[in-house]
Amino acid sequence: MKRRTTYLQHPSAPFDPNQARLSRSVLEIRDLKSAKEERFTVPVASSGSSSEGGLDDEIRDFLVNNVQRLDVRWATSSADADVGDELDGVTPFASRVSSGLHVYLTPGSKGLEGQGDGELHHHNDDDKEAVCRVLRRVFGQEVHRCLDYEKSFTRSDVTAAYQYYAPVESLDGLATFIQETVCGLTDAECRRHARELLSADSFDLSYDSSSRNLVMSAFWSEAPGPGWTEDLRAPAAGSADKMEVGLLGAERAADPLEIKMGGLLGVVGEDEKLKPTLFSFASRHHALPREAFFSVAFPPPTGLHPTMTISLSSAAWQRPPASPDATCALHTYLTLPSHIFGDKYQLGTEYQLGTEDQLFLDSHHLVKLQSVTGETDLEAPDWAVSQWGSNWLFEVATPAANQHPEEWNVTIPLHLRYLHPSQSGYQSVAVPWPVVFWACTASEEVKMHFNPFDRLNLGWEALFAPQTVFYQVHPSTAQKRLVEEVQVPVMKENGLFSSTTIELGTVIAIILGSLWVLWKLGAVMRGSAARRRPDTQKKTQ
Repeated sequence: MKRRTTYLQHPSAPFDPNQARLSRSVLEIRDLKSAKEERFTVPVASSGSSSEGGLDDEIRDFLVNNVQRLDVRWATSSADADVGDELDGVTPFASRVSSGLHVYLTPGSKGLEGQGDGELHHHNDDDKEAVCRVLRRVFGQEVHRCLDYEKSFTRSDVTAAYQYYAPVESLDGLATFIQETVCGLTDAECRRHARELLSADSFDLSYDSSSRNLVMSAFWSEAPGPGWTEDLRAPAAGSADKMEVGLLGAERAADPLEIKMGGLLGVVGEDEKLKPTLFSFASRHHALPREAFFSVAFPPPTGLHPTMTISLSSAAWQRPPASPDATCALHTYLTLPSHIFGDKYQLGTEYQLGTEDQLFLDSHHLVKLQSVTGETDLEAPDWAVSQWGSNWLFEVATPAANQHPEEWNVTIPLHLRYLHPSQSGYQSVAVPWPVVFWACTASEEVKMHFNPFDRLNLGWEALFAPQTVFYQVHPSTAQKRLVEEVQVPVMKENGLFSSTTIELGTVIAIILGSLWVLWKLGAVMRGSAARRRPDTQKKTQ
């Protein structure tokens, strides 16, 4: 197993060498105020072999036998967790996803080893359900509406991956799973690391069948209390494990597409002292200045047709610091759970045919709908929807050159599905804030694949060309959570207009209607028989 710990300080933050003392077997960190990333790379053994890193048989067999590629991205719903505030918008950890759990799965062939014909073998129902079982076991029961990847996941026309989302609020389930399955009762250090996940801002997990490596990483935008205080110990003698550490600061490079980092690097157990370093790399993701932020609201009354309002500060809709010849556009990417959706015909999803209602889009400060995937049935109630929800990518309009508003509002009309009845006549549903970013073209000469901190497979970046640079707009910290609660009107369980009363009334109406139709048919038949009777009597006479 390989572990990489990176502490990222603001260039102006004070640093005392006594805060990071390296000996032959341990690196002592004391009161270090910084952001932090922990990354673990665990080799996944083949079936029938011992697996490193504490992976049990179910997890190992699932990865080896059912997965070609798996990417899990989780983000907190706390509005205070934003690295741009601490690092002044210069950071290699600028990429964002909406709060909650995002899963991207490319299924593999059944039993990769021993399959010499190179053909993919169809999975049975148990194989398709395995991903949901594993997700619930690792992340807890908040992983709901997950049956199997064909029924519950969505799929994009751009990538081969199946996509799933669940509104997982915290990593309690993951921390418990690690403590009980990986750490055991005696490994206090492992259990401490698991508890630290409860304060993490993001967590990533990636596996691909070609490398057979499971990569897990967690990020904290700030240290708890006065700073990080921990001992990073060298692996046991003779072990193949490795412990890498970096104490770095990020700053703007001469090239606007690059990030320059400098500081100290070391390998605990191998190096006698930390070594100075200075390097730069091109980055796909950049954070805009702190003044570039957005907020989200659903103005009342929402009813069954709420409107999402995205309010952008003046710095957010100004062109980012990309190269002058780059083409840039502002975008927002929505992750909508099954209970809320957009009308793809109203919003102009027939963009490939050029049939958008431009006047309608202009009135909402939208340029066009670039992509939509997932459940978009206009009539189905929530309990009849099998997929988790839908994703929407919009290009957003910006004010004209002669306009200078302090705030720019983008509105997106949405619809709520019918939900189960409640005693109050209302249900509260959660809608995560979208991601807002600028996308700018970059020259083919820019090599962005050498970024050691790059975060791939976020769902929305695959909808753009490979040579695209993204500038993230920060979510506002004026609110505590990056999730909006919407009150949905539903039928009452009790009362005059309760669901029971309506159901009973419907049955009675159907019965009375049927009796009325039968009575009318009988009357018609009796009238017809009466009209035929005189003719019969005349013939008899």
